[in-house]
Amino acid sequence: MVAMDNLITGSQDNIAHLAGNPDFEFIYHDVSNFIHVAGPVDAVLHFASPASPIDYLKYPIQTLKVGALGTHNALGLARSKGARFLLASTSEVYGDPLVHPQRETYAGNVDPVGPRGVYDEAKRYAEALVMAYHRQHGMETRIVRIFNTYGPRMRLDDGRVVPNFIGQAIRGEPLTIYGDGSQTRSFQYIDDLIEGVVRLLRSEYVDPVNIGTTREISMLEFARIVNKVATNDAGAVYADGSRIEGDPQTRKPDTALARRVLNWQPQIELEDGLDRTIRYFRAALSQPA
Repeated sequence: MVAMDNLITGSQDNIAHLAGNPDFEFIYHDVSNFIHVAGPVDAVLHFASPASPIDYLKYPIQTLKVGALGTHNALGLARSKGARFLLASTSEVYGDPLVHPQRETYAGNVDPVGPRGVYDEAKRYAEALVMAYHRQHGMETRIVRIFNTYGPRMRLDDGRVVPNFIGQAIRGEPLTIYGDGSQTRSFQYIDDLIEGVVRLLRSEYVDPVNIGTTREISMLEFARIVNKVATNDAGAVYADGSRIEGDPQTRKPDTALARRVLNWQPQIELEDGLDRTIRYFRAALSQPA
């Protein structure tokens, strides 16, 4: 197995447990540039991109480049090796949806020139490019649309709500809620996502597939659950102003397709996944720097 990353938002600490494994190789490289991998390749999984708003707003051009040039280069590698290709797309292709829940046939409500457009449109373009390679060159391609996912090894400072809430809860601080807390998300644990991705890669299904949980929850209720699991009595506070510009009001996948073609559905309840994640961060923060 070969992993390739320029670590613009990542860390080699996340793969430290694989050091010395003869079946694993890490290559420091930006896939927006030409990709070379020696020897045969069975599958190319393209997950490269900043995914947190704080990151893709900091690196807007890099985000667009990895969605366009990075996808092109990764497809070129897969084609040259005769390998199957999987694109990690996102629920953000639906934008601030006017259809609820979101199914794969919904074309989305995306602002291409808004601040979040650099991520949304990069992924939408990437999907179009993948399908063009499938249709033009007959490549075996797969597209997974990933909904909000959380778990160990996230960065506590990456700006997304799960690490934000967990970091505040661990420190015994009130959780910060933006807007009135009525905006909703559907949070799946990382193990469920990985299972869905593997099943999709091994399937014969070509069109995009949503992978996420259908348990929709408001930010206000989510804050309550995080505090309960973390035994944090500090409650929550509301930030001034309304929700962040372009922040979707609702997010919930229709996963009927994944259930039908992959025989997949999430197994890990939110409270269990949060407990695992909180225990990981508490242990990580207790380690000497």
